[in-house]
Formats: sequence, structure tokens, C-alpha cells
Amino acid sequence: MHEPSTWLVFALSGVFVVLGLLFILAPRAGAALFGIAAPEGPGLSYVSAIGLRDLAFGAYLAALSRLTMHRAVGTVLGLTVLIPIGDVILVFLERGFESPKHLLLHAGSGIVMAGSALWLLAQASNDNKGVIS
Repeated sequence: MHEPSTWLVFALSGVFVVLGLLFILAPRAGAALFGIAAPEGPGLSYVSAIGLRDLAFGAYLAALSRLTMHRAVGTVLGLTVLIPIGDVILVFLERGFESPKHLLLHAGSGIVMAGSALWLLAQASNDNKGVIS
């Protein structure tokens, strides 16, 4: 718990748990934050699916940070960069450059994940144990 990498992973985990709860409990506000208007009717349930994705991601980051190695957490973060890349594409296809702040939000999320993944993977290569403590 004393390593900066542990606090980084816990902070990312907390952000995704809060985002997940927002999308589940207030789907219209979550959709507004995401950058695409919430659909009307039953389509609104897809916004909650985004919340469940974020909630699960936050939970497994927290669990992995306590139970496994830098390499595993770094790999998960690195692979998860696909999510914000997809989000940028979805927002761009829906709105183009009409809302650059939403594009930057998703791109920034991807950059933070990629940077965190690289940092953790670099630590894993320098750490014989590889365990986040």
C-alpha cells in the first residue's frame, strides 16, 4: 500500500466505480458526460450497460492491485485502452468535432490508462517479485 503505483491503481479504480454508479443511477447525466445524448425509451438501458462496464473495470482493477503482479495490472490497463479508443470513435462518428471536450475526455482517459500501463510494466521488469504492495 506504500507504493505510488498502488495509489494510482486505486485512484483509477475509484474513478471508474464512481463513473459506473453515475451511469447506472443517473443514466441521462452519464450519457451527457460521455458525449452522446441518451436515447429515449428502452434504449436508455444501454447507458446503464456502460455503467456496469465501468463499475466492473473499477472493481477488477482494485482486486488485481491487491492480489497480483505489476505485470498483470499493467497488461489489463494496456488492453483496456481499447475502451477509450472505441469511445473516441463512437463520439466522433455521432458528433464529429462538435464537442471536442468529450473527445478529449475519452482520449485523456486512454492516455492515462496507457501511461499507467507502461509505468506498471516498466516496474514489473525491474521488480523480481512484481507484486504490488
